[in-house]
Amino acid sequence: MLTFAIKRIMQSVVVLFVMSLIVFSMVNLIGDPVDMLVNPESLPEEIDRVRQDFGLDQPVHIQYWKFLAGAMSGDLGNSFIFGRPALTLIIERFPATLELATSALIIAIIVGLPLGIYAGLNPDGWGARIIMGGSVLGISIPTFWLGLMMIIVFSVLLGWLPVSGRGETANFLGIESSIFTLDGLRHLIMPAFNLALFKISVVIRLARAGVEEVMALDFIKFARARGLSSQRIVRSHLLPNILIPIITVLAIEFGTLIAFATVTESVFAWPGLGKLVIDAIVNLDRPIVVAYLLFVVTLFLVLNLIVDIIYAALDPRVRFQGDVL
Repeated sequence: MLTFAIKRIMQSVVVLFVMSLIVFSMVNLIGDPVDMLVNPESLPEEIDRVRQDFGLDQPVHIQYWKFLAGAMSGDLGNSFIFGRPALTLIIERFPATLELATSALIIAIIVGLPLGIYAGLNPDGWGARIIMGGSVLGISIPTFWLGLMMIIVFSVLLGWLPVSGRGETANFLGIESSIFTLDGLRHLIMPAFNLALFKISVVIRLARAGVEEVMALDFIKFARARGLSSQRIVRSHLLPNILIPIITVLAIEFGTLIAFATVTESVFAWPGLGKLVIDAIVNLDRPIVVAYLLFVVTLFLVLNLIVDIIYAALDPRVRFQGDVL
């Protein structure tokens, strides 16, 4: 088991190194950040001085080497715009994104799981057809369009919810979050549902497929033959068998919620990582963009590593095959 874990960690380090090289190279191909940092009417000497101050006058491979050396000690460079460490800015914004992603995941489970189970238990009913049709709609609707429609309906027309922002936050047990205040919850509702819609559809389809597969197995037929009630069959025999694959998928999908909350955060002006990186792209703030992308890559690597280790602990065949990604 230890050998398996070490092997996976070494693979993750190699992947992170390759991704850092690709990300740094690609970001340096986009525009010239000096154009965003100086007045267009500045003298050439002033432009050269700014370029030297940020180390942009050096060849790309030298810049990458310095970046890599700094990254090894936890320094991903300073933001061109804010003049602060990029990693510090990301850490400051991460709690807001984590709060939004966690809320969206909880909504997806609470809403999607019962609907998926109902659709699987009643596959030919009108209710199941409506649910599955709604799940297709949830996957198809663009997030930004839905967000704008939610703002128009619930904020502009009805005036029930605030348009943007995170609202008031409070501290509980050392955790600062908007879920501890009524104003914060009102600000959180629309962004969380907007981000959760796609995942609700995914959970519905996973649960429905799992229910149909498990309900056809012999142990379910045997449970029915014993005269067990439908509620007990679902609670004791069905749920434990369909939850494992759903939880596995959602654990990985949680990374996508954090990484791809960019659109939702931009629409609702949610002060998280997504808005930070969008502003950085607009201003060609390379250190922020590189630090964000590497942060996302690291997040996915950690989640995959955890899932692999859990799989290996549950199924020894995975350790021997060593081929789970």
